[in-house]
Amino acid sequence: MNIKPFQKKILLFLLNIFIIVPLTAQENTPFDKDFFPPEKKDALKVAIKQIKEGDKLYENKIPIYDLALEYYLDANEFNPDNALLNYKIGKCYLKTVQKPKSLKYLEKARVLNPKVKPDLIYFLARSYHLNLLLEVAIETYEEYKGSLTPNELSERGDDIDKKIDECYVAMQMVANPVRIFIDNLGKGVNTKYPEYGPYINADETVIMYTSSRESTTGGKKDDMDLQFFEDIYISKKSGDIWRDASNPGKPLNTDSHDAIVGVSPDGKHALIYKGEDNGGDIFECRIDEEGKWRKPRRLPKEINTKYHESSASFSPDMEALYFVSDKPGGFGRKDIYYTSLRIKGNREKLDYEDAVNLGAVINTPYDEQGVFMDVEGNILYFSSKGHNTMGGYDVFKSSYVNGRWTKPRNLGYPINTPDDDIFFSFSRDGRHAYYSSFDPDGYGNRDIYMITLLGPEKEVVFMEDYHYLAFKTVLIQENLMLGKVEVKESQITIVRGRVMDAVTLEPLGGVPVEIYDNALGRMISSFESNTRTGEYMVSLPSGRNYGFSARAKDYMFHSENLIIPPTTSVQEIYMDMLLHKVKVGSKIVLKNIFFDFDKTTLRTTSTAELDRLTKMLNDIPTLKIEISGHTDNVGSDAYNKNLSKGRAKTVVDYLIDRGIAADRLTYKGYGESQPIGTNDTEEGRQSNRRTEFKVLSK
Repeated sequence: MNIKPFQKKILLFLLNIFIIVPLTAQENTPFDKDFFPPEKKDALKVAIKQIKEGDKLYENKIPIYDLALEYYLDANEFNPDNALLNYKIGKCYLKTVQKPKSLKYLEKARVLNPKVKPDLIYFLARSYHLNLLLEVAIETYEEYKGSLTPNELSERGDDIDKKIDECYVAMQMVANPVRIFIDNLGKGVNTKYPEYGPYINADETVIMYTSSRESTTGGKKDDMDLQFFEDIYISKKSGDIWRDASNPGKPLNTDSHDAIVGVSPDGKHALIYKGEDNGGDIFECRIDEEGKWRKPRRLPKEINTKYHESSASFSPDMEALYFVSDKPGGFGRKDIYYTSLRIKGNREKLDYEDAVNLGAVINTPYDEQGVFMDVEGNILYFSSKGHNTMGGYDVFKSSYVNGRWTKPRNLGYPINTPDDDIFFSFSRDGRHAYYSSFDPDGYGNRDIYMITLLGPEKEVVFMEDYHYLAFKTVLIQENLMLGKVEVKESQITIVRGRVMDAVTLEPLGGVPVEIYDNALGRMISSFESNTRTGEYMVSLPSGRNYGFSARAKDYMFHSENLIIPPTTSVQEIYMDMLLHKVKVGSKIVLKNIFFDFDKTTLRTTSTAELDRLTKMLNDIPTLKIEISGHTDNVGSDAYNKNLSKGRAKTVVDYLIDRGIAADRLTYKGYGESQPIGTNDTEEGRQSNRRTEFKVLSK
């Protein structure tokens, strides 16, 4: 018989199967001298000792799985065929950041002894789930469910059904991934120790985050888990490289656990979690006049209770605080709340109102965590174990529209995974997200990564390998049931500059600056200029009309109008604010007073500016001023003079209606006679159309 080469290969393959299988059949091998030759006696004793040391940590009141795992893996090298040891290794991995590694040990435990522990099948299903072997995970969850007694099913059935639902959600999301890049921030930020909870500043040049590493303040380890105490670290960006992070030390950090959970929009208020007493509370820490961190202060009873309060986020206008608490009365164990706040006493005192639960649209019977409010103040990002999660915590977003929160949307895979995805923060332009994750190719434990949202792509490409957290580039979400990750069309503009004396150009530090959305007629941000340099920086949504105001002691009220056009990319605008001292003859242009076209009727967008002028007059009760109106040269002299006089009178009438004595106010219309710009261009004519006030006496 003539056997062809490929037929010969098949026969040899089949022959090898029949020969090898009996020889490699695995049997459960106890750690017993009867199962090992005499020359391995000493190695057996060492392995047994390693298991005992691992068991102490595994069975501790608060198990320390990471350290137990080290002992178990050493013992497993001596004897890899023990069902119980493989089970323990698999379970330990499930309790660490390296959860996917649990699979091969749990599968082997089942081969060696499927009844080694009653919950082996459940943990195996969980491992399939985490490794995105979703169809097998569903089958294994069902198998475990079928093995339970009626009482056990009553206790655990809902949990198993939820896990099965999560697998179906995961299948949908993996099939329709979002299109992103994921980049490790590098060795300046990340170490072999865990890093997590990142918060970025407006121009993405400074990052604050939490880590437990050797350089922790006090250099001590926690007796509970034998890990270094947590501290807050700060890294600054130089070009494209993050420089080595620094530990700011005391008083921001202490000898105990200190974790950053939020930063105010101006970067001067840090929200810190401390868990050493009272169930876990939120503290506030701020930068002093010299740019140094002050001692953290516990937030008041409106926020902190005897229960557990954790993550928190200021609204961009610093008028609200969103936070998480597990106090009684919520929809689940951990719910998201908010409280209104007001800044008083030159920003030294933050007054909080009673906290309010965000409601059942946001909160679920499961846990919510990791709250973050976006720069526009109407999109809330948070993590939840409820809603349509694909496993553990997933990150969701909800918008505040017409006085209510919209149904939260899952941000999709691979931003979310079957593991816990939590404590995300977003850049001001919405294109980048910062988060912590474990990757075998990282620097060690958990590293901090930056996600870049790339936007939609028409062509759908199918990936074959859904390796856990291995995607660096994937596709846009197209399944409407899951929702899309949106890249905002109207991007962010960073406005920076200095507050200075208009004559000497000396910096004015600690000057309160307020920003108003003129269309909405409300303040959207407030902060102070740097105490030493007078510098300020703020990030604002593009495509809007803003009013800036600054007021320092012994200086006149100052305003700027900034209309930022829509843009599809991040841009930067530099704008200094020059303040004039209060003296007779000084003139100030009121840049945020607007009239209807060719009329003396004030627009509602002028209200905030006029109210600031009213406040200045109340603060300096002896001040007398002249309000003057000015026009460009379009139209007759007489018409322009009459129009400008009527507009000046309208402003004076407004001030009188607000309680300012009439004998402190005069008005004049100068028409086109006092231009401050050329009338040959539209820009020049616009600057000439203005309202001013002049100090007559003080």
